[in-house]
Amino acid sequence: MNALNTAIKFFQDCGLFIYPSVLIMAMGVAIAIERFIFLSKARSQNRAVWAQTLPMLQQGQFKEVRVLTAASDSAVGKIVNYGLTRMQSPGRREDYDAAMEEGMMEIVPRLEKRTHYIATFANVITLVGLLGTIIGLIKGFTAVAQVNPAEKAELLSASISIAMNNTAFALMVAIPFLLIHAFLQAQTSEIVDGLESAKMSFLNLVQRLSAEHAATSGAKAH
Repeated sequence: MNALNTAIKFFQDCGLFIYPSVLIMAMGVAIAIERFIFLSKARSQNRAVWAQTLPMLQQGQFKEVRVLTAASDSAVGKIVNYGLTRMQSPGRREDYDAAMEEGMMEIVPRLEKRTHYIATFANVITLVGLLGTIIGLIKGFTAVAQVNPAEKAELLSASISIAMNNTAFALMVAIPFLLIHAFLQAQTSEIVDGLESAKMSFLNLVQRLSAEHAATSGAKAH
């Protein structure tokens, strides 16, 4: 209860500038939670779909994989489906690569969506906190000028303490926001690297199977 009273008094002492700071904090937390859930789900879906499709690809079951990935919402499923769709017409490895890269260009922005707002909110809330501190100091010095000398020191000390609460709160929010942003960026990069790896594995596999098929056809012709 004592901690709750301290927190309430802290917010009351911050003045009006605490409200935009709290609003920014709420939006940042909401985005961070949404992105964390989205990226965690995307990573688990990619792993599950790739584990299911890789053995089928290795056995040359391209039609079955195409049906499976067409019904999948996972990023890796969409990438593989782009490549398999392009394989319906004859082409070179570069053509398949270009088709899958097109899929990457569509998927990666979805993975990175809204994450940058967290770093922006960290910077904005710091500036709002500093603005609240400056306004608080201005009010404090203005009030001190109108009281008798005996009360000046005590009133100035109280005013500075209240004004600094805005900066303290801003920094308490901004520092975790920057760490969360770095964490989400790392999660996104890990997923993108996984997609790139799956794309290369797919292309190498298709090239190897095509070479084996050509060699087999040549042997039968002789």
